[in-house]
Amino acid sequence: MISLTFKEIADAVSGTLVGLDPHNTTSANPVIDSRKVDSSTFFVALPGTRVDGNEFAQAAINAGAQFALMSVNVGVPAIIVKDVALALTTLASYVREKMNHCTFIAITGSQGKTTTKDLAGAVLTHSGPTVVPLGSLNNEIGVPLTILSCDDLTQFCVLEMGARHVGDISALMQIAKPTIGVVLVVGSAHVGEFGSREMIAKAKSEIISGLPVGGSAILGSYDPFTPEMKVPDGVKRITFGESAGCNIRAADIEIRGGAAHFDLVADAGRAPVSLRILGAHQIANSLAAAAIGIEAGMSVEAVAAALSEAESASKWRMELHSAAGFTLINDSYNANPESMAAALRSLVLLTQESGGASWAIVGKMHELGELEAKAHLDIGKLALELGVDHLVCVGTDLYFNGLNLTEDSAMSVHYMLTQEQALLLAAQASEGDVFLVKASRAEHLDELAEKLLANWQVEA
Repeated sequence: MISLTFKEIADAVSGTLVGLDPHNTTSANPVIDSRKVDSSTFFVALPGTRVDGNEFAQAAINAGAQFALMSVNVGVPAIIVKDVALALTTLASYVREKMNHCTFIAITGSQGKTTTKDLAGAVLTHSGPTVVPLGSLNNEIGVPLTILSCDDLTQFCVLEMGARHVGDISALMQIAKPTIGVVLVVGSAHVGEFGSREMIAKAKSEIISGLPVGGSAILGSYDPFTPEMKVPDGVKRITFGESAGCNIRAADIEIRGGAAHFDLVADAGRAPVSLRILGAHQIANSLAAAAIGIEAGMSVEAVAAALSEAESASKWRMELHSAAGFTLINDSYNANPESMAAALRSLVLLTQESGGASWAIVGKMHELGELEAKAHLDIGKLALELGVDHLVCVGTDLYFNGLNLTEDSAMSVHYMLTQEQALLLAAQASEGDVFLVKASRAEHLDELAEKLLANWQVEA
């Protein structure tokens, strides 16, 4: 956090100081998990559905936290407020207003937000001190936590913004006030919540409509909605994609070793990029990150070099592992039809290079509403068209219910009720085989991926 006196913090959140000298300063970063505190942090005692953060304040202080932001006085150094979540948001807004030295960037989209955020962070770090959170801190708690992690030297802060309702992103924009806004793509993720892709587009567009005069709107060209989003007067419009009409584009694309190689082309020049992260779909995420870097004042050559060095920073997103002659693509963090299709294509490409068989271990995709049955069956059909050897469905028959399989079909479909059954089936694999593990987060297939890898490491 930027350096503030305890009095400033208390005044900003309408809180009461307990056991703290109002004139002393702090630059502690916020932590909401008492197990992760240290002497450089303060503990945010958020209320929960099952536990109350106030109950862990003493443990946090004992572990080294400088103070707690909490709603009751338990005798530890603290700032007492009526509503901790509101105080966190209020403090983030206060800090943001003081950070004129920092460029704030906000990213949204139906998929690719976290990877693009990580790539943008990897690029911008070459230009100046950059704050980019690990994982998906993209809601009313995560965005304030990220802002409060900035310090007096931070030049760039990359924020990920998600939404489950129209208005969610507008609220986050009021807190963060970014000058660069990015919409990657409008897909079908959360269509069950929004009701239609049109409503998803409306929600995502709030990141553009909330930009100030002099800001920059960076828009993907991968769906019919994003390129048509209205950009406010006085805001620069930048498009990215693979067509000649885009301001930032990829040319001469090749896929080698499952990763994309291309020329990054912009008005300011052209430079080669060799990605280290897996999947052709990473081209779009890389172009968005490139647009951010170029808008931040970096040269095309510097951006291309940074992208070529970047590696995945967040867990369970197209992670590539090898052991005992097998390859695992662990993309178990989440799933929607678009990301599932991209992952299947990466699986097939890697398998073609390895010469083994392809195993797609998939679980249910959530929050698809009325599209659920069709979306899953479409993925099953795509797996068949791509030539996936084994489609392993864990806990759902949606991928093959209605799939037109014949005796001549090259793809084998396996219906596994449990992860344990899937592991037993996977034990029949041969050296050179490639596995993909992917489902929505609620299916917990990350546990299966870790067990697969552990079994192979024992064999190795």
